[in-house]
This record gives sequence, C-alpha cells and structure tokens, in this order.
Amino acid sequence: MSIVVTGATGHLGRHVVNQLLEKVPAEQITAVVRDEAKAADFAAKGVKIAVADYNTPETFDGLFAAGDKVLLISGNEFDKGRPAQHQVVIDAAKAAGVALLAYTSAPGTLKASLVDDHRTTEEALLASGLPYTLLRNGWYHENYTENLAPVLEHNAVVAAAGEGRVSSASRADYAAAAVAVLTGEGHENQTYELGGDTAWSFAEYAALVAEQTGKEIVYNSVPGEVLQGILTGAGVPEFFAGVLVDVDASIAKGELVVDSGDLSRLAGRPTTPISEAVAAALKG
Repeated sequence: MSIVVTGATGHLGRHVVNQLLEKVPAEQITAVVRDEAKAADFAAKGVKIAVADYNTPETFDGLFAAGDKVLLISGNEFDKGRPAQHQVVIDAAKAAGVALLAYTSAPGTLKASLVDDHRTTEEALLASGLPYTLLRNGWYHENYTENLAPVLEHNAVVAAAGEGRVSSASRADYAAAAVAVLTGEGHENQTYELGGDTAWSFAEYAALVAEQTGKEIVYNSVPGEVLQGILTGAGVPEFFAGVLVDVDASIAKGELVVDSGDLSRLAGRPTTPISEAVAAALKG
C-alpha cells in the first residue's frame, strides 16, 4: 500500500510530501510528477517517483495499486480542461481499486467561476463509486504574501473585494489536513470545508503590512473592471485576470469566509495567522 500524491513538486504537493515523510516511511510514499528532475530531493530521501501527466492518460496506466490512498491535487492549467485531466486520475484509481481518493477542491460557499471545474470533478468522483474525501481548500495566505512587491512599490493593497473577509491559511496548513486524511482512519466519503481560524479584511491586511514594514500602506477598493485593467496591464493573461476579479467579487459577498473549524481540527493545531505569513514573506 502506497500513499500517492499527484502534482507532488507543486507548491502544495511539496508540503504534503515533506509532511508525510515525518509520519510514514519514505518507501510508502509515491510522488507523481511530470519532471523527474524536480523530484530529485524526494528520490534521495527514498520516496518512490512516478512520472505521469494529466494530459497523457496512458501515463497513469498501472500507476496505482489496490489499497493505495491517493491525493489528487487539482491541476492549474485552466486552459486545458481540468475536469478531463482529473477524470484521467479518477479512472485510473477506479481501475486499480484504490482505498481512498482525496481531492483538493474549493469551498462549498464559493460561487466564482473558478469553482466550476472543482464541482464537475467532485461529481465525477462521487459517480465513480470510489471511497472519497473532498478537501475543500479555502484561499492560501501565499496568494497575497507572495505578491507583496507591488504593494510595497505603490504603498497600497488594491482589490475589488469591498469590505469582504477571507479565511485564508498557509499551504502548510492545508497540507497538514491532507496528511491527516491520508494517514488516518474514518475519512471515507467525508467532505471537509477548510479555512483559516481567523478571517481578515483587506483594510486589516494593509494595516498589517504597514505595521510590519513601517510604511504607510492603504487599501484601495476598486471596481472589478478597474482591477481587470490593472492586472492585464501588469502582464496577467486576460482570462486569469478575469478569474481573480471574479474571486474578489465573491469575497465581497462573504463567500470565502469558512468558519467550520475543520482545518484546525484535521491539522491538530491552530492555523497559521496571516501576520506570520506576511513576516515570513518580508524576510524573503
């Protein structure tokens, strides 16, 4: 029996594999990657490496075995039909008879177009008859803290989210929840709504950055079309800029407030405060 992690060298996947290594022997972990070279550090620790690509279904033939627990980390190729990519993994998992297929989805409260792919994948997973766990991950701190450069350059946090709040958490927090499911018992056919313990507003976020940098940082709440122009002007592709604007509209409506407590319960500890993520990002 292996614990198999797809997208294992991605931002979230790396956290998952590293945390698994703290809980189970390396030989029980299989990291599924597209580029074997990027997984050299995992291989050196004894993790099994499997090379497969969501866009090439035959690469998943025989990859899984009966009894495996699999984490399907959602793809990030928005333009390549993510539900079809995810279906490849679901089909391979069903053919093998895996014990559990966990999927990183999006909060049930979120209505932005971003979630359409997730809901389609959830439906396919439920239709497969496989034992499943839906890890409905909320927003990541890193979505903001890894983009502090323009904030510091212009002394402003710019968003189209009004006074909306975000229950974000760190990637490491969401990885801890996934690891708890993959290494624990009783998670079959469960849906977890995952978000940080404390929701924050963009005005509070701007004040936090100001406090930690000693700079005057303001929050500029702008209409969606203005943000779209700012993002595309900064080189963000039109389609993805639209996705981000759509998410901000959802934040304004309160759709990214997740107060279930599921994340800290699964992780076995409080979630990482946004202040810590900002401090880590500023240290570089």
